[in-house]
Amino acid sequence: MPNEKIYQMDFAKTYQLLINKAVRKGRTKQEVAEVTCWLTGYTLEELLDMQQKHLTYAQFFENSPKLAENTPLIKGSVCGVRVEEVKEPLMRAIRCLDKLVDELAKGKAMEKILHR
Repeated sequence: MPNEKIYQMDFAKTYQLLINKAVRKGRTKQEVAEVTCWLTGYTLEELLDMQQKHLTYAQFFENSPKLAENTPLIKGSVCGVRVEEVKEPLMRAIRCLDKLVDELAKGKAMEKILHR
């Protein structure tokens, strides 16, 4: 799927898919929110508000207050793509969120996921 199609996806629908993935593996919606807020700088209230708006996935990331300083420490593969090799900043941020939710779904401890 070309980047532009990913950027145009509806944020609320895509975010719900991330939540569903984590919940199926025994994690919670709140944990997904925690990693999302950590990565993007949104507060929980802002994140909840973003889910009610008609935003694209790109708009959600472009409007984020500030990506986490430890974002460069997020490494690994998502859908066969190495996160650390993604050069385009917007796509890298999207892949980072995917990777964080993957780690959450695999049962990794929150402290390790957030690279604190």
